[in-house]
Amino acid sequence: MDGDVYAFSYSCTEGENRELWSSGHHLKSCRQVRISADGLKLYSVSRDKAVHLLDVERGQLVTRIRGAHGAPINSLLLVDENILATGDDGGTLKVWDMRRGTAIMDMKNHEDYISDITVDQNKRMLLTASGDGTMGVFNLKRRRFELLSEYQSGDLTSLALMKRGKKVVCGSSEGTIYIFNWNGFGATSDRFALKAESVDCIAPITENIMCTASMDGYIRAINLLPNRVIGCIGQHVGEPVEEIAKSWDSHFLVSCAHDQLIKFWDISGLPKLTVNEYRKRKKKHGRMKSLTKKAFGENDFFSGLVEETEKKQEEEEEQEEDEDSDSGSD
Repeated sequence: MDGDVYAFSYSCTEGENRELWSSGHHLKSCRQVRISADGLKLYSVSRDKAVHLLDVERGQLVTRIRGAHGAPINSLLLVDENILATGDDGGTLKVWDMRRGTAIMDMKNHEDYISDITVDQNKRMLLTASGDGTMGVFNLKRRRFELLSEYQSGDLTSLALMKRGKKVVCGSSEGTIYIFNWNGFGATSDRFALKAESVDCIAPITENIMCTASMDGYIRAINLLPNRVIGCIGQHVGEPVEEIAKSWDSHFLVSCAHDQLIKFWDISGLPKLTVNEYRKRKKKHGRMKSLTKKAFGENDFFSGLVEETEKKQEEEEEQEEDEDSDSGSD
């Protein structure tokens, strides 16, 4: 919130967690950070409307683009080693060529803030989620706007590609996941209500399984098509989760929240789980299963709490899914 960026080294087995460096170059809150694929560059965007490039090893400022947007910058995506995309509170999307430090695309097609940005594997199509309830589609190669999806009933808060790029999933402020077919961006093909306060973050784990995080502090594992809540990865008790990310080796899910804690959750067993098409209509215990028992470096503060507070979660989700799902097959 004060604009500082911190870098830490961590250990989930032996050793210690320690701060490597901190940078106070932003004048206002830092809203997003991304590290390049080679691990050498760190990009950050801020409410001060600036884009910063830092050296990861030393934490030194390499490049600064002042006044990159006319409104506070809210989202950031690294397309490749030279191209990055930024979205602001006013709904403007910009794509930058960092070799020249200039914007090669500058488009305002959303009526509200851009919450998230993603790109396909071929780096051709750029997708945006917005607070106006639409998903935007932009042709990165031709540098043009393509279309907006139909309006949804809540803010679209997060984006991810699943099923080898054949499906686009959007989280929303109302706790519903909207699913689009690739090349069918105009209207949703399916929807899935989680009974969560929101779906603020999405992190794909496999082609079928993703993790979501919400304002209620819960991190859920979700299977896509068939749409199922597999269980609870963990929780930041009573605090909205700001960000989740998969570690480089896919062994951990990392989360941070308003409690000022960074937590590491063991998700190594998640890819081995399978979800059947068939599901019994009546269950003796309709509870969301806890998939992990400990946040590394933390006491087992929520053991049993997840099951108690979400006792009827799965039964409600089954009923809601039947009402809201438009299609249940891939």
